[in-house]
Amino acid sequence: MNHTGNCFCGAVELKVSGEPEAMGYCHCRSCRSWSGGPVNAFSLWRPEAVEVTKGADHIATFEKTAMSQRKYCTKCGGHLMTNHPTLGLVDVFTATIPTLKFSPGVHVNYSEAVLQIRDGLPKLKDFPAEFGGSGEMIAE
Repeated sequence: MNHTGNCFCGAVELKVSGEPEAMGYCHCRSCRSWSGGPVNAFSLWRPEAVEVTKGADHIATFEKTAMSQRKYCTKCGGHLMTNHPTLGLVDVFTATIPTLKFSPGVHVNYSEAVLQIRDGLPKLKDFPAEFGGSGEMIAE
């Protein structure tokens, strides 16, 4: 399955192919600040599943840490995706791909949550152990 999306103004278009590796919510301060909301919805994809199909010359990168290379449109400032080179995955903003049926499976960095969400999904203190986190769960 393919999904297409774009930045806020439409200058940048992208396509994701197949299924995401994971979807969920991140509650870390960096994601909250970047997204402008109390929680950030993520969809993680293999790099080869993400293709910029238009406007690559309008993409800029902000790299706060080596773990996250945040990509945005230079014309409108619209957020597009975040490369996570240490994880080998790309987080495409779920709002960027409106045809993707968002089906979250986990909350990460829940110890930093400012909005408590009682949805029955697993709540991880930080990241899964396979991504370098503790893998520790927080009770709902």
